[in-house]
Amino acid sequence: MLKKLGSILFIAYALSVLCGCDPVTLHKVTSTIFDGVPSLPPAEQLCQEYQATKAEDEKKKDNVKLASDAAASGSSHLPYREKRCNACHDKTQDSGLIKPKAQLCFVCHPKIIKGSMAHGPAAVGSCLECHEPHSSNYPALMKAEKGKLCAGCHQEKRLALAMHQKVSSNGMFCMDCHDPHGGASAYFLR
Repeated sequence: MLKKLGSILFIAYALSVLCGCDPVTLHKVTSTIFDGVPSLPPAEQLCQEYQATKAEDEKKKDNVKLASDAAASGSSHLPYREKRCNACHDKTQDSGLIKPKAQLCFVCHPKIIKGSMAHGPAAVGSCLECHEPHSSNYPALMKAEKGKLCAGCHQEKRLALAMHQKVSSNGMFCMDCHDPHGGASAYFLR
């Protein structure tokens, strides 16, 4: 009885150890010990499954790394992050871009201007006046922090100077009230 129990425990231990092995080794061992173990699928199928699993694991690792890199650096453009350079770039064109520079961003962002009025740079496709094309230390690929970006161009006296000073002293930014791309109302008010 003790000998039979020892054999069963040994087989159970061996199987538990082998569960971590690759499918071929596991099949060899189990088919040696047991009768009626089904045959393995063709080698090509095992290789395809292995490659698919490996590719999926690599993609997950890359996505985690890209997400942590983007968080550390502010923001990055999704096609750039995913190394899909051809989404914007075309080496066969003189410009090196799939569309003229003023039309390029509208390929993926056709409805970025909401309303009948457009902010000057957005209206003419000068997105790079405010945004970096690949990555930025600031959110939304901005070239500067929220509180300083608009002031780079807009140095004119504010119509409602007292209100603007009060709002900004309370930690609000231009983009909290104004849509930087355009809108349906004057001054692109949200």
